[in-house]
Amino acid sequence: MLTPNEIIEKTIAVGIAKVRKSIEAKLLLGFTGGAMIALGYLAYIRVSASIGQDLPSIASLIGASVFPIGLIVILMAGGELVTGNMMAVSSAFFKKKISLRELLANWMIITAANVTGAIFAAYTFGHLVGLTSTGIYQQQVVLLAEQKLDSSFFQSFLSGIGCNWFVGIALWLCYGAKDAIGKIVSVWFPVMVFVVIGFQHSVANCFLIPAAIFEGYYSWGIFLQNFIAVFLGNIIGGSIFVAGVYHISLKEK
Repeated sequence: MLTPNEIIEKTIAVGIAKVRKSIEAKLLLGFTGGAMIALGYLAYIRVSASIGQDLPSIASLIGASVFPIGLIVILMAGGELVTGNMMAVSSAFFKKKISLRELLANWMIITAANVTGAIFAAYTFGHLVGLTSTGIYQQQVVLLAEQKLDSSFFQSFLSGIGCNWFVGIALWLCYGAKDAIGKIVSVWFPVMVFVVIGFQHSVANCFLIPAAIFEGYYSWGIFLQNFIAVFLGNIIGGSIFVAGVYHISLKEK
């Protein structure tokens, strides 16, 4: 495992590299990232729904144990995820290696691609294939979406902070790990824990809530309200609670 000072240097280098990628690469890898997070959530739904509502805690735990596969694929096979970039690209910004314009442009492009990939997966694999449109699986999608949408704007915002605090830590540990097993374990547990707790991830919600919408529940307007609240919370969680904290605490005296 790298030392904290080595990890922050690695994180800054990753952030710079993310900004320097071509627009085509950002869009393609962002689409892939959104789709991978969506498919991780689809796995959560299929597993947890099969266990049933009689054991909700067990269903949540087992479902959460398969969800991290999405982020693992993104980090190890290649992909772009805006919630991760909120930490990595912010680290480069705080070190004055990139401009505010470059940071915001990166977040905007990756967000658009992530949302497209997640909604594509919800419609294609969830609705058209029927993996979220029938029986217990549709019931689980609607139940989980309802739980997200029942939160107030402020609650969703705070939940987004908690989520990306964990995601940012997962990336931080992943960048510090020296082998594949270490990277997988580093990502798996923080991500699994935020899912078990019930914190909200803006890109994951771009799969879950549209999946419910495609089955005739809720509306795009209420989805947008949730997305804005959670997205803003995710920014604070990744850029301030992780990148900002380590930038201040590890900066050279």
